[in-house]
Amino acid sequence: MKIACRAEGRAAQRGAAARGVEGHSTAEQSPEGGTEDDVLAAQAMAPWLCISAVILLMAGEDVLSKEECPKTVVTSCKDCIRTGPFCAWCKKLNFTKQGEPDATRCDTTEALRSRGCENDDIVSPASSYTKLSDRPLSRGSGQNEDPVQLQPQAVRLNLRPGKPVSLRFRFRRVEDYPVDLYYLMDLSYSMKDDLENVKSLGKDLMKALGQITKRARIGFGSFVDKVALPFTNTNPAKVQKPCPEDERVCQPAFGYQHVLSLTDQAEEFNQIVSMQSISGNLDSPEGGLDAIMQAAVCGNKIGWGDSTRLLVFATDDGFHMAGDGKLAAILEPNDGQCHLDKSIYSKSSEMDYPSVGQLAQKLAENNIQPIFAVTQNVAPVYQKLKEMIPKSEVGVLSKNSDNVVRLIETAYKSLSSNVIVTHENLPEDIKVTYTSNCENGGVPGPRGVCNNVGIGKEVEFVVTVTADKCTKEQSFQIGPLGFREKMNITVVTECECVCRDPLNKNDPACGGQGQVTCGTCVCNKDFVGQRCECRMGDKNERDLREACRFNNGSVCSNLGDCVCGLCQCHAGEDGRNIYGRFCECDDRSCPLHHNRLCGGNGKCDCGKCLCHQGYDGEACDCKKSDEACRKGTSVCSGRGNCTCNICHCLPGYKRPFCEECPGCPSPCGKIASCVECLGFNSGPLKENCNSMCSKVKHKVVEALTDKKPCRWKRSDNCWMIYSVKELDGIDNYDVTIQKKLECPKPPDLAAIIGGSFAGVALIGLLLLLILKGIIHMKDLKEFRRFENEKKKAKWTNADNPLFKTATTTVQNPNFSGD
Repeated sequence: MKIACRAEGRAAQRGAAARGVEGHSTAEQSPEGGTEDDVLAAQAMAPWLCISAVILLMAGEDVLSKEECPKTVVTSCKDCIRTGPFCAWCKKLNFTKQGEPDATRCDTTEALRSRGCENDDIVSPASSYTKLSDRPLSRGSGQNEDPVQLQPQAVRLNLRPGKPVSLRFRFRRVEDYPVDLYYLMDLSYSMKDDLENVKSLGKDLMKALGQITKRARIGFGSFVDKVALPFTNTNPAKVQKPCPEDERVCQPAFGYQHVLSLTDQAEEFNQIVSMQSISGNLDSPEGGLDAIMQAAVCGNKIGWGDSTRLLVFATDDGFHMAGDGKLAAILEPNDGQCHLDKSIYSKSSEMDYPSVGQLAQKLAENNIQPIFAVTQNVAPVYQKLKEMIPKSEVGVLSKNSDNVVRLIETAYKSLSSNVIVTHENLPEDIKVTYTSNCENGGVPGPRGVCNNVGIGKEVEFVVTVTADKCTKEQSFQIGPLGFREKMNITVVTECECVCRDPLNKNDPACGGQGQVTCGTCVCNKDFVGQRCECRMGDKNERDLREACRFNNGSVCSNLGDCVCGLCQCHAGEDGRNIYGRFCECDDRSCPLHHNRLCGGNGKCDCGKCLCHQGYDGEACDCKKSDEACRKGTSVCSGRGNCTCNICHCLPGYKRPFCEECPGCPSPCGKIASCVECLGFNSGPLKENCNSMCSKVKHKVVEALTDKKPCRWKRSDNCWMIYSVKELDGIDNYDVTIQKKLECPKPPDLAAIIGGSFAGVALIGLLLLLILKGIIHMKDLKEFRRFENEKKKAKWTNADNPLFKTATTTVQNPNFSGD
């Protein structure tokens, strides 16, 4: 396997050298005939090709990748080259036969050659590149020159979608390259001891930087936190003096302030910093991300130059991040813009803290490499932050920051020795991978990484660029993180055919009625067809195209060309055969079994498998058998089809043998007329009973033993009683009929008449009683009313003077009562 891989790597190198790349106006030629860049690209890609080869060999596939052309819907050369990266177009006249679609002109280069198309007639744009600016790398950095650390500086890529192009990118750190160091310090009260050491830091810093470059500058800025509750006590007295009461020197609370722009004067640094005093806030996390953001985006005010830009961030605590501003009712997101007003961050109490991602983006855009000089207690937090911010380092401060110079030296060496190449402003449809020539750099990745790169050491990367689809001209940049130099890449996609045809609108190849364009005819008005042989006459093109539509759908199912009202089908994907009146059929749209069309046991015909003898199933995926479908001599009870040894029953019937239909209606009523004519020689089917009831077998018994027999009433109100058993097949029944009908007894006329008279008499008597009761109640009511009226009359106690009673009373005067 090792020999195969080495051979493949050499073969890839020789292939690249033999091919070369068109349009490399400034590329150096290798001795083998290809460009030096192509050879390097092949060398870098060899390990990747080797891995791919091993995987393919393990899968049992051919080592060499197979070039394929999908050929979906192709009507022109332009359509062809946009279909796939390996599609080529044959512009040879008369390449297609009469009636053969022009889509057959589109195939791989090898396939077209095998069919007789010469190399000069094959149109297949290739990917290439041209170096627009290629100044050599500088050895050192002079005071009056602009050093060149990467090569080339500008490139133009002509990309065929899907076909990558590789170019070599060199980088070398020059000696004595300028370094700008901005010291950003936390001035909260807990950093009081550290401030005292920093006040005399200028000379030591300049001395340390002088060992790296003669062109060093240093600057200073400080931060605490937002002047808003709960971050800072907003009592006016506390805002003016946020330190403890016994602290004599204390500056008012602030968010971030820029103190000293970058300068090469160490004495000025010491003088300005020595004037700084401590401040304070309430909570532990500080507003450091606000300060880093302003230091990164306010380049003009900080004084960043064309240099290696270092930002030393010194603190003993954590940091607030995006969203924390809500605690102080600060809801406006950080806009990532410069807001330094008289060296003070003026939007500190108006904008939220930036997010880590936002901060990482701005640091990368401005080529600033942060060094987090923090105390031991918060070092793990900043180690996590380092993982999210490329080209950053973390160093641990001593309790009073007396080791800060040594920390900065160590961090700078680590940062500067790691070269990370990536891209900026990459268009959406462009992909870039990097392969480095340094240790562990042989596998392509989204970034190029080389570690332990010393000053003056040259490293190389192979940059591979691929366009996914045709786009307009676009640009992006490639370069190492932390350095201002970038290589500008302009991308132009090759999506047009250049055929250089003669301008003859009456070309004989087109019957004198059209112009040849890339081997095909563009017909004059009123003529259509491959050779402009069809004159539309009375029918316009719209009518002809309508004749090629199936059920008002697309023309020729979008799989063919409509020529004079007839469809000429394209060659399908993967070599499939497309056919049919409207190109609606093909021989590949059938079910697969074990990843084989129709299981390899049948032929696909317009979406259906026609199985070979002895095979069955939708995908011909089983041998033909009905053993498991049989019960006795019947297959699926005559109510289904046996496919793949499984019954596929009629609707309602259940497997395994389609014997039962739980949801079907009872057959009692369905065969009642047959039962009446077969068992009792009566009913509506009496005259043609044998023909209408031929599927019903019957027998008559004295009494049924079934617990739930069928009961059906005849026209004479007698009940037929019978049992039904469904036989194999459809509407086949075995009926057992009870000989005796259940008929109701005849009515008793005497009882009916007597009962009628008795009922009438009873009803009459009842009516008389009711009438008598009503009259009685009415009289009683009238009498009571009369009595009431009588009581109310005033004349009831008066004597009539004309009235004389009929009784005369005579009293004996001698009667004493004893």
